Amino acid sequence: MDVVGAAAPPGVVAGAAAVVAPGAARDADPVAAGWRWPVSPAVVVAPYRAPAHAYAAGHRGIDLQAEPGSPVVAPADGMIAFAGTVVDRPLLTIDHGEGHVTTLEPVLPAVAIGARVAAGDVVGTVAAGGHTAPGAVHFGVREAGQYMNPLLLLLGTVPRAVLLPCC
Repeated sequence: MDVVGAAAPPGVVAGAAAVVAPGAARDADPVAAGWRWPVSPAVVVAPYRAPAHAYAAGHRGIDLQAEPGSPVVAPADGMIAFAGTVVDRPLLTIDHGEGHVTTLEPVLPAVAIGARVAAGDVVGTVAAGGHTAPGAVHFGVREAGQYMNPLLLLLGTVPRAVLLPCC
């Protein structure tokens, strides 16, 4: 998360990658109560980029640094909606209720479809494949069917980018 001219949210170090102490920002903001990072430590290696419209290019989630084989936890309470392989990548989808659904990939599921999970429960391990770079996990969130920036649930706010003049 590279933000120039704006203060970073509590717990976030601005730069090429954001490093966040688990729970630091979540505890500071009541909006994000109950949501946590799916991997630890939380290092954002690819930010959310909203598409111009539903079919446009973008990055509908964030990618977090995570070594293959490391644990992945439920970011919030919910029910496992999908645990399996899509095309060539293992993934996990959790329905959190109130319109929130998260998808994590590549993740080898350690839970079955229909299982209830609590925030922080291990739900799988980091695998290889998918559209993330090796050593990363994609964390996508939909709210009422629309993709949103997961940082809004984890941090409560996302700092506004400030454009600097060139030359």
